[in-house]
Amino acid sequence: MMSDALSQKFSALADPTRRAILTRLMIGSATVSEIAEPFLERMSLPAVTKHVQVLERAGLVTKTQEAQRRVCEVNPEGFQETVDYLEQYRQQMEQSLERLDSFLRTVTDTAASKKQTSSRNKKKGKQADGRQSKSE
Repeated sequence: MMSDALSQKFSALADPTRRAILTRLMIGSATVSEIAEPFLERMSLPAVTKHVQVLERAGLVTKTQEAQRRVCEVNPEGFQETVDYLEQYRQQMEQSLERLDSFLRTVTDTAASKKQTSSRNKKKGKQADGRQSKSE
């Protein structure tokens, strides 16, 4: 079992069924039975319950007891550590893309400048050739 909270969160998020459960809970709170409904054709209620428990252990879902019902909700605070971790990489990628954009602009501007210079030189060469032929 993972002791690192961030690893638990990523492990929980790695499973498509658990991501689907989170997507459902983003709409609003639901009981385990309500969460399980769309999955019952391919898995049992106890299997769905285990997925919910993984999300709960990871801190992404909270479960409360209301009479006979166990109601689940997304725990937004549970995502903060994951968001903070990913934000570092987003900033690094953004900086890398900005450097790439700057480099490509330089290369494009240099290529356009060379093309313009080459085009002007060709025009000047044609004029010079044309003048020479007229004076001959």
